[in-house]
Amino acid sequence: METKAVIAALAALAQESRLGAFRLLVQTGPEGLAASKIAEELDVAPSSLSFHLKELTNAGLIESRQEGRFIYYSANFDTMNSVLSYLTDNCCAGQSCAPSTTIKSCKP
Repeated sequence: METKAVIAALAALAQESRLGAFRLLVQTGPEGLAASKIAEELDVAPSSLSFHLKELTNAGLIESRQEGRFIYYSANFDTMNSVLSYLTDNCCAGQSCAPSTTIKSCKP
């Protein structure tokens, strides 16, 4: 993943409502949620949510699909995994970090 794309993704997540929406969509899984359900779950006004979902979409973190009169949003797990991979690429001084190892215990 290119550095500019990672920066865009991190910038999109650096806001409480967007981070909350992204986390909710990750927890929901590939089927996603209707925009109205996201607004309800996060207690965010639909007009504000629309702006936040657009930012997450532009960063490639979420995708949308229309079904009838509803728009459903879901996390883009490929982008999420690419960002995580980019951030941990040189973790633990190039040594493999076991899944149970936290980043705190990785020594540079």
